[in-house]
Order: sequence, then structure tokens, then C-alpha cells
Amino acid sequence: MIAESRLAQLARRREPALERCELCSAPIAADHRHLLEPERRELLCACRACALLFDRGGRYRLVPTRRVRLEDVELTNEMWEELRLPVEIAFFVRGADRVQAFYPGPMGATESLLTFELDVLHTLEPDVEALLVDRHLGERRHWIVPIDDCFRLVGLIRTHWQGLTGGKAVWAQLGTFFDDLERR
Repeated sequence: MIAESRLAQLARRREPALERCELCSAPIAADHRHLLEPERRELLCACRACALLFDRGGRYRLVPTRRVRLEDVELTNEMWEELRLPVEIAFFVRGADRVQAFYPGPMGATESLLTFELDVLHTLEPDVEALLVDRHLGERRHWIVPIDDCFRLVGLIRTHWQGLTGGKAVWAQLGTFFDDLERR
């Protein structure tokens, strides 16, 4: 009996750590939904039950799963230059009263105070969807993505950035991130 108890303890220690719902603490799979708390711009991991429960409005907003590659965005080089962003990747989120432009960097997401209007921005679900623009290395790619993809992009840059230019690892990770968006 004592030996079985010890074996059970060892087995529990070797189990992989499960992610948990940040509302009810239920175990959740790696591929789970998120809720956004708009006032704090904070994402919460959610189990299926909490995602369904909180999708009815209130304090949290369920992050959608829509990912659409846009082929004919009217974002010209001149419009981009007017934003005066120091990088070639940015995302735009429509809030209740304005559109916010963010660009990812090694310190996190930085908000640009300059913004502009595009018709596609009016198709976004407020706060939980973004227009993601990739112009690095000469690209001109645009997507409508869930805001958690933008959070993931920012986290990827923060965790892999090295030195002044980012290093090879971060650029490889960015390539993988955008390739994954293409496949979805």
C-alpha cells in the first residue's frame, strides 16, 4: 500500500502541467479560446463552458477565431509613411471611439498616436479583432486576425529578440508565424 502511494506521487510529478481556465480553474487543452477584458487589454484563457457563458457580453469579450487574408487593401505606401512607425509590422484595433495602431517590439506593443481610416477597419469586431499588416522584407500582406494572434506576435518578438536588430532567431520565428497565418 505504501509503495503504491509513492508510485502514484511520482507519476503525478511527471504529468505535464496542464493549462487552466483563468475563470474557473478547469483544465484546458493547449488550443483553447480566450476572453478579452477590454478595459485592461488583458487576455484570459477560457474553457469551453466559460467561453460560452461569457460570450453574452458584460465585462469580457470572447475573442473570435476568424482569420482572413485580404488581397486588395487600399493601404498605400504614402498612408503607411504618414503613420511614422519605426517597424514594418503593425496591427490596428477598432475600439469604441477610435482606431488604435500598435507595433510590436522587444519591449512589447507600442501604441502609435497617429492613425488613419480604412474601410476594412469598420468590418472588425471592436477590441477583439485586428487588421495585421506585414510589410517587412518588402511584403505587402494584410489579415483580419483575432487579437490573441497579435498578443502572440508581440510575445514572440519579446522572447526571441537579441541585440539591436533582433538576431536570426526572431526573424525565423516571424517567418514561421506568418507562414502559419498563410496556412490557416
